[in-house]
Amino acid sequence: MAAAALLRGAAPGCGGPAWSWRLRAAPRRHLAHSGCCKGADSASGATWACFLLGERALLRVRGPDSAPFLLGLLTNELPLPGPAAGEASTSARAGYAHFLNVQGRTLYDVILYGLPERSSEQPTFLLECDSSVLDALQRHLLLHRIRRKVTVEPCPELRVWAVLPCAPGEAGGALPLRKKAECDAILTRDPRTACMGWRLLSQDEGAALVPGGCLGDLQDYHRHRYQQGVPEGVHDLPPGVALPLESNLAFMNGISFTKGCYVGQELTARTHHMGVIRKRLFPVQFSGAVPGGGIAPGASVLTESGQAAGKYRAGLGDVGLALLRAEKIKGPLHIRTSESGLVALTASVPDWWPTATK
Repeated sequence: MAAAALLRGAAPGCGGPAWSWRLRAAPRRHLAHSGCCKGADSASGATWACFLLGERALLRVRGPDSAPFLLGLLTNELPLPGPAAGEASTSARAGYAHFLNVQGRTLYDVILYGLPERSSEQPTFLLECDSSVLDALQRHLLLHRIRRKVTVEPCPELRVWAVLPCAPGEAGGALPLRKKAECDAILTRDPRTACMGWRLLSQDEGAALVPGGCLGDLQDYHRHRYQQGVPEGVHDLPPGVALPLESNLAFMNGISFTKGCYVGQELTARTHHMGVIRKRLFPVQFSGAVPGGGIAPGASVLTESGQAAGKYRAGLGDVGLALLRAEKIKGPLHIRTSESGLVALTASVPDWWPTATK
């Protein structure tokens, strides 16, 4: 099947010749590293760790009205394809955004991929979301479609991969694909923050497509993500509960305060212009024994004196995320559990956050 047919849902043979996806040039700086490639054999010369994200899925949105349709629902501008740096051709681009409910709370977090347009084809976007809400997101989009000329359908042909460097400074610059993959894969930097590396969408094995790539342990990816304070999916951003600015959406390039109206905009814009965000999602690390079943989501985080500092959100092992009052994070914190009494934890401010928040 030609790549254009694969990515756009067109019938084989109707989409023209397969496209050759050209990769964007990237600034020469290494990504933040937290041991995300511990499973890689350094002796093998592996440079990149490729993580198959089975809990992420894709929806394809295409049609002449797809751009204005999505703009009315998303917190951000669309990642429209454009020329790669120093090149005349266009490339796929990625962006980050949330869908909100009318109360301004997050429903779904998505990474959007804007696909290059051809004169004979309709504008097309791919939406990467938590696989457990794929059907719910599709229903949400269809509910708001009304009479717009838009098609919304799952895209099970492509798998989502995260690609991270195995060592800091080891792989500066652009991440290449093997030549055989350039026509049926999408590769772009993770739009949320440089420390999250690259996103790869492909039918094939990710490690086989990336020169110097090795298959990474998914738990290492999630540990890295939690250590960097990057929420992803419904466990970290419970639908109808999480507020976008408290979830650091602005830090992750996920919101535009100058775009047109979208569902849930009023509360979000008012909070932004007031300039006061008292609570945020912070990365946390536990010290001491953690109960075998882990820490329950929503568990109260307390200060040394027993005052409420916030609530634990989600995590993996001894790392996770907690929604905390910013003025409380510098002192000793703990969670009271039924199994082991008190579990101490430390909150931190990620290096990639704006300096004014540190």
